[in-house]
Amino acid sequence: MGASLIDYFTDAVLRGPTIGSMLMCLAASLIGVIIFLRKQSLLGEALSHAAYPGVIIGVICAGLILEDDVNDAATAIFILLGAFCTALLGLVAINWLERGFKIRTDSALCFALSVFFGIGLTLASDVQFSFPALYRQAQSYLYGQASTMMDVHIIIYGALAIVVILTTLLLGKELQTITFNRDFAKSIGMKVSAIDAIIFILTALSVVIGIRSVGVVLMSAMLIAPAAAARQYTNNFHIMLLLAGLFGVISGFFGNYISVELSQYLAIRYPGSRLAMPTGPTIVLVASSICFLSLLFAPGRGLLLRLMRVTYFRHRCIRENILKTLWRFDQDFDRDKNIPFEHILQYQSVSRLYLHCILLSLIREGWLGKSQSNVYRLTSDGRKKASQIVRLHRLWEVYLADYVGIGAERVHHNAEEMEHIITPELERELTRLLKDPQVDPHRQRIPPMNANMDGI
Repeated sequence: MGASLIDYFTDAVLRGPTIGSMLMCLAASLIGVIIFLRKQSLLGEALSHAAYPGVIIGVICAGLILEDDVNDAATAIFILLGAFCTALLGLVAINWLERGFKIRTDSALCFALSVFFGIGLTLASDVQFSFPALYRQAQSYLYGQASTMMDVHIIIYGALAIVVILTTLLLGKELQTITFNRDFAKSIGMKVSAIDAIIFILTALSVVIGIRSVGVVLMSAMLIAPAAAARQYTNNFHIMLLLAGLFGVISGFFGNYISVELSQYLAIRYPGSRLAMPTGPTIVLVASSICFLSLLFAPGRGLLLRLMRVTYFRHRCIRENILKTLWRFDQDFDRDKNIPFEHILQYQSVSRLYLHCILLSLIREGWLGKSQSNVYRLTSDGRKKASQIVRLHRLWEVYLADYVGIGAERVHHNAEEMEHIITPELERELTRLLKDPQVDPHRQRIPPMNANMDGI
């Protein structure tokens, strides 16, 4: 326990997994943005599984060719070459199924994924007996074994990251155009097929090299999770690339950090249990956590923040509806009429407790007065605010009836919704367009415009 953050970048044992994983995650995240925006999220999953038979074929070739001279570096080269070839073959098979047989993309991806992975498992069942030592090395590509990476992997992943970054910089405009408007890209003479081929090759490279860190099973998560997280914060393609790369680098580092520190803690705390946190799955867990938190809390698209905005808007609508109801009582009876709580409750589809809370908040803000127990009345400011809400409602009814041509009997429901979202600018525009009408389609008086009225 107790390795400092600097040790993860300088220690001979820790720097290989840490820096290598960070670079791998960076490259995968950038490629993942393009895959995500093209709605091909399953492509990474299909290619990572299609690479597995190549891993086994590489093991077989290494065992047959190298024989007694087998070493880890040479075996890794055979494995990566085999994986890259079968990944590209899987990509060709997917395109062939889509274009030649008109099979839907999702069906073609699932077919390639299952067939290639099945072939890989079939070959592996024989390799585990014919080359048992090499088979154990091949299994690290199935589940990932980032903790055994060395400085050479930093060079490999660094080269891949540089290639991906240069590609996105040099072809940024073309990638953006093809991703969002493929037909337009063809119409202006872009070499769509050539750029597609570059993207597919980079995707295959990212998958093949990345499976050494997180494995065949989890590689697709490293392609998609950072991209999905970045999408929650921006609509800009280039900013999304930056954010996805940042999330990927963070996932690579903290995945290694948590894996090492937690494994050491578990070893000390439970010495006989042999508990450990594998690095590859931990990296994926960190990336998935970033994605999950972004889905919940991102300012623009976060689920919880959207729910909060929806809840606040509904609460404001109820408050305004209560004021509007009390205003109508004011108009139907004597001004400053006291309205019992039970009478108000009849016109609101809320609980008694919630209505009590809303009425208390309206009293605190000066919109309502309370003369005695459970009896309420509009204040002068409350009456002005309520008349403004009624004005917006009836003004919109006039617009729908006179300008859009909708029958008067059909405008009320839409006006009930619009009255809460019409801005002062839109109110002035409606007033000018409709020439400041005095009555609505139901021949009810439209209250005059109130100046300097703030929202509730």
